[in-house]
Amino acid sequence: MPSSAKNLGYDRGSHTFVESEFHVRYAETDNMGIVHHSTYFVYFEEGRSQYMRDMGSDYAQVETSGYQLPVTEAQVRFSGSLRYGQKVRVRAWIAESLSRRLTFAYEITAGDDPEVLVTGFTRHVWTDSDGKVTRLPEIWRSHFRKQSKNPS
Repeated sequence: MPSSAKNLGYDRGSHTFVESEFHVRYAETDNMGIVHHSTYFVYFEEGRSQYMRDMGSDYAQVETSGYQLPVTEAQVRFSGSLRYGQKVRVRAWIAESLSRRLTFAYEITAGDDPEVLVTGFTRHVWTDSDGKVTRLPEIWRSHFRKQSKNPS
């Protein structure tokens, strides 16, 4: 495990993870051709969305069922950067699934290169459609417990 991921306290070794791949688009870069730091949160969202799809669901189904998962905290750590045209590989997994909170963790590499360039996490809280914090809904409990090796 890279030291940067270790410093964030997340080890994907015991968790199911999903990988997404796509190319850096020109609009995501600064005038030096380097991916702008804010873009990595968009990459995290893509990783999270792909995770849900690969696990047989998607975020739209969460909302349709009357719930939401707003982001309450986000962190990113850079040990390198991506450039225009490079292939991006995002690994996403559930690092924590508690009664009201869900944490996704991420690693980003340049395609097949094993060096992890960016790590981070997003924390989410379960809310109902009115925005009131709620417990992990029963209809989603088995899905998230099954995917995270650390059940709540």
